[in-house]
Formats: sequence, structure tokens, C-alpha cells
Amino acid sequence: MSALNPSGDIDDSLQKLAEQIRIPRATRTPLFAVLRRIAMAVTLVVFIALVVLLGRDGYIDVTDDPIGILDALYYASVTVTTTGYGDITAVSQGARLATIVLITPARILFLILVVGTTVEVLTEQSRQILAAKRWRRSVKDHIVICGYGATGHSAVADLLARGVDPDDILAVDTDEASLADANDAGIVTLHGDASKRAVLESAAIDRAKAVIVAPNRDDTAVLITLTAREMNPTVHIVAAGKEQENLHLLRQGGANEVIDATAAVGRMLGLGTQSPGAVQVVDDMLDAGRGLELVQVTPTTSGPPAIPAGATLVAVVRDGVRLPPHELADLVIEAKDTLIVLREGHKPPRQVAD
Repeated sequence: MSALNPSGDIDDSLQKLAEQIRIPRATRTPLFAVLRRIAMAVTLVVFIALVVLLGRDGYIDVTDDPIGILDALYYASVTVTTTGYGDITAVSQGARLATIVLITPARILFLILVVGTTVEVLTEQSRQILAAKRWRRSVKDHIVICGYGATGHSAVADLLARGVDPDDILAVDTDEASLADANDAGIVTLHGDASKRAVLESAAIDRAKAVIVAPNRDDTAVLITLTAREMNPTVHIVAAGKEQENLHLLRQGGANEVIDATAAVGRMLGLGTQSPGAVQVVDDMLDAGRGLELVQVTPTTSGPPAIPAGATLVAVVRDGVRLPPHELADLVIEAKDTLIVLREGHKPPRQVAD
């Protein structure tokens, strides 16, 4: 990047975008952390007050009055804050020993709590930036979800059901609430417009295995597809379109697979009218890990792909073309063939109504 832009403007832009990457962490809210430390600090003050109250005979007050509860709390508060007005003083050997052994360590711990809370709150953003940079350096073969709306959310749920590691998924969106939901699901997120080159660069698009394009608008989907294909000529792009007239633009833009979202729903509605039982079967096949599921068996270097035990061969794709069903009976599977098989999912199948 530096060779193309010696001024470093792109690098500066990427650093700003790195600040918008959120790595999911199993942490409590900052408010909880602050309240917990306040509670610990109050506990230390009470502890010091009890030490002073129990050894009140070893302390002297400038007013010559006996040391009471309020005096002990007062002494504890000025002690932990290192104010030390000197109006209450340890005079006996026991009181001084208690100050050395108990009160001084408590005072140090109190200061650590106060400073630690301040540092933790102030450095939260810095930790996020460092985590984002580490993620960008190490990530590869990940899946980028462009648009974490209803469609993108469902796509992620299917990927997780099929065994994809949440760390290998990155959700890109401009809606903070959607990204917060993705973070809660353990998904790395990036706040930004996926149609922008700088955003996809920050998403490490050049090392991605696949890109799912699922924004709310077809024109945005086309632009994201074009940009992603230009930045990574080999990445597998799956794009969803709503309008029939825009689907060819997605294909021309470089999408490997184009899903007609509107037509898919319409076909299911039509099927449900004539064959309601079939709708549940199709729904089972689309729901990974539950009931029936479609699985792709890809070619390997060791020879032709084999049909998994208990699975039924549904289709064979050769040179990008699905072979006719009547050819499957006597077909000799070749090493380059891709098999589509139907098998039982890992979860119990749902009952199909008669």
C-alpha cells in the first residue's frame, strides 16, 4: 500500500477503520467494573475503620475525645486518600503495628483500585484497537458478511449450525444495534459501508474465503460485489437480490452464486399451497443440523469423491453443470465431480404433518 500511496493516507484511513472493528469479549460492562471497584474501595475504608475502632486506645485525637465510629471512618477516609491531616494519630506500639501491617497495605490496595479503574476505562479503546490489529494480521480464510440484517443474521446462523467457527466470521454493517447483536453472538464486527474499498480492506478481503452480500438494497449489493471481486479475484461471492431485473448485474459483477430472495419466498408459498408437506421437507433441508440437510461433497486430490454413509445422492455437478437425473444411475463418478447428497441432520427431525 505504501508504494501506491507514499503519503500514507490509506494507512491512516485503515487505522481509523481498525478502531471500528469490535472483537467479541466475555467481559462485563464498564459500569459494572466501576461499581465493583467502588464496592471494594468502600470495603477497604470500612476495614481500616474497624482496625482503628478495635484499637481505639492506641490512637489519640487532637480534641482529646474518645475515638468513635465516625472518628474511625473519618481517619480511614483521610488515610486511604493519603490526605493525612494528623488530627488522629497512632501513639501506642499496637496501633502503629496495625498501621504498618494492616492499614498501609489497605491504603496501597485502595490506590491501586482507584488508578486501575481509571486506567481500565481510559484504555478500553486502546485495547480494542490492538485487538483489531492483531485480528487483521492473523485472520485468513474467513467469511465476510456484508449486511447483518435479517438475511445476514440468518446466513450467520446457518454457518454456525454447519460448524463454522464464530472467529472465522466478520459482520460488516452501518447499524450499531445489528453489530451489537453480532458481537453478542461471538462474531467479529466492523462498522462501516461494505461498498467502500477502505472498509473491505480493513475486513481483510484479500485473505477471505467467501463473501456473503446481503444488504437491504440491490444497487448496494451490486456495488459491494463489484468492489469485492476487484479486490479479491478468487474469493467465493454469494449475493442475494430482491428484484429479478438486477440479478444479472450481480452475476456480471462477479458473484459466483446469486440468490433470488423474492422468487425463493414466492416458490415456497406456491409449494405450500399445493404440497404443504413438501414445504416442511424443504424447510428441513434448508435448516442445517435439523432433520434432512443437503451437503456438498467436493473433489479431493486422493480420488473421486465418495458418497457419505447413510446419505443419498441427489445431484452431480460436473464442470459447473448439473447432470440430468437419468444419468445418475449408471454414472461413473470422476475426480473432478462435485456431489450433492441428502443426509439426516445431527438434531432430531421435525414431524411432518400428514
